[in-house]
Amino acid sequence: MKPTLIAKFTGLALAALLGSSAFAQISAKFAVTLSDKTHQGQGVARFVELVDKKSQGRIKIKPFYNGSLGNDVQVTSSLQGGTIEFTVPQTSTLTGMVKEFEILDFPFLFANEQDAERVLDGATGQKLLEKLPAKGLVGLAYWENGFFNATNSKQPIQKWEDFQGLKFRAVQAKISQETVKALGANPVPLAVPELYTALETRTVDGQGTPSAVTAALKLNEVQKYMSLTRHSYGAFLPLVSKKFWDTLPAADQTILREAAMETRSFQRGVARDQARSAETSMAAKGLLINDISAPERKRMRDKVKPVWDMFAADVGADLVAEVMGQLSGK
Repeated sequence: MKPTLIAKFTGLALAALLGSSAFAQISAKFAVTLSDKTHQGQGVARFVELVDKKSQGRIKIKPFYNGSLGNDVQVTSSLQGGTIEFTVPQTSTLTGMVKEFEILDFPFLFANEQDAERVLDGATGQKLLEKLPAKGLVGLAYWENGFFNATNSKQPIQKWEDFQGLKFRAVQAKISQETVKALGANPVPLAVPELYTALETRTVDGQGTPSAVTAALKLNEVQKYMSLTRHSYGAFLPLVSKKFWDTLPAADQTILREAAMETRSFQRGVARDQARSAETSMAAKGLLINDISAPERKRMRDKVKPVWDMFAADVGADLVAEVMGQLSGK
């Protein structure tokens, strides 16, 4: 074969190969609620980096931080519609479409991070992920938002009675509002963008978020007390649009799953480091921080037990029993 024909044949073959789905360049958007400096943002950045490396530069994911593409509910809907490819909401965002995720919002469910990992990284967590494709979403792994702690402008919270009468911010999820009620406070549903101003103007007295998020939102500027109630645990869940997912070859789907799993330990480490440093930093700026004794935390847990009973039917008695069995070491 003449050299020119060989070159022509080689060029055509290479073009066909590069044009195949396995070698096509892929671009995607990743909607992120928080900033690139937060545990969430750093996790996304590591995930994007790993995907780029594993795909040898073929899969390019561009993060959009600070909620610039919308809030968690909005962007999750966009994933279902296929207009955005990735996001990483807290699991509570998904309870409206998959009620079983509500088990993760049961107050005082997890005593520590190891409890959370045992449930999320095991069969229960996988079982929850398997319910997402029917809703147009694919879940990749569980990352960490962290334990929620209560702040307020009135008094330190040392026992459940100290919640009495406080106007306390709740998220839209009903279980959050019922938890606030069970502790004797008055729930005020508010979105995150409204929170700083509401606390500053005393429209609400207090709120509960992980310490790192409290610091990132600068809520310590408009609160006097932080009490380490650890009353709820928040898990982030990196999601992919199923419409986008279904266009990918199996090898690229594997790249995304592996990158999310490899990011998990890193992101959780960042979340825990940021929680500790946030508390130290906010205390240095004047926020008064107190821990809760083990007996008083148990009293709080007992006080909100009716909330568990209220929502057990929604998530299913079998699922509740399965989680409690894992937490008791059975």
